[in-house]
Amino acid sequence: MEQENFSRTGRDRSHLASQHIAFAAQAGSAGLVNALTVDVEDYFHVSAFEGVISPSDWDSMPHRVVGNTMRVLELFAEYRVRGTFFVLGWVAEKYPFLVRHIADAGHEIASHGCSHRRLHHLNRNEVREELYRSRVMLEDMTGTPVEGYRAPSWSICSSTLWVLDELIEQGYRYDSSIFPIYHDLYGIPDAPRLPYVIRREGGTLLEFPPTTYRFSIAGCRWNFPIAGGGYLRLLHPQMVQRGIRHVNLREGTPAVLYFHPWEIDPKQPRVGVRGKSRFRHYLNLDKMEGRLRYLLVRNRFSSMCDVLQQTDRDIVVDDPPSGLEATLHGTSDATLQQGEK
Repeated sequence: MEQENFSRTGRDRSHLASQHIAFAAQAGSAGLVNALTVDVEDYFHVSAFEGVISPSDWDSMPHRVVGNTMRVLELFAEYRVRGTFFVLGWVAEKYPFLVRHIADAGHEIASHGCSHRRLHHLNRNEVREELYRSRVMLEDMTGTPVEGYRAPSWSICSSTLWVLDELIEQGYRYDSSIFPIYHDLYGIPDAPRLPYVIRREGGTLLEFPPTTYRFSIAGCRWNFPIAGGGYLRLLHPQMVQRGIRHVNLREGTPAVLYFHPWEIDPKQPRVGVRGKSRFRHYLNLDKMEGRLRYLLVRNRFSSMCDVLQQTDRDIVVDDPPSGLEATLHGTSDATLQQGEK
């Protein structure tokens, strides 16, 4: 296996970036462009810190989101890639110039809500307000439509499926919030792994889940997350690359890569959390930028909107209706009304 050594001189980086188009063209004969996404929030917004950092403390915390996001933009410019930035409303209100700078650099702006409160902590009216306010705010700042949404901490799960109807009603075109995995905080394990259309009475919504790799153990199928956040920092980049190639070549579907600006900031202030929360947040922060470079030079990436436009056919569910479709139908009354508080 390759030695993981990503330290590069400026000349090395320039050479790698100049080879990006040729190298990426060889990355998959399927010719697919993968989605490159960034959740624009600061280190203190993460749900794992809810117990030690209150939203009332955010203003007094050292803010690092501007510098880290600018570094991400420099990285994308170096490799000539366009991405989608799911911007938290709190960040947009504090730093509107940052939102405009992202848009002026040619990237797609999408919504990450306003408060970074997980959706099961909000009632339907509060969710409706966040979806509306964040979209209008971002559209006013950039002058372009906001078509996509990603829930804080992947919090569209079995108990919050009613949010899908709100997204449709608000005019969102796509969502990227349903993680088809088992996790202690989020996920719908039986949800489809590949892009699919959710059809509701009020309209349709394209769901574009984060990328997972499917494997079987003792006859049971498991989805393993491979292409984002803490998983990208945990796994060796060769494993991630193999997973992306598998999804592209074997399953004929674009991958979705995601990360946060704070993940390329090993010098960020340390927060007093322990156990798995500390492990998940601080693992391999010093290696993250190098791992992104490894993937950027080997794959073709663009924004969610660009990726969704690369096919002229309807995207269909890759799993039988026993997955999310059955979940939606089975909870259409009880769960959808659960948000009415």
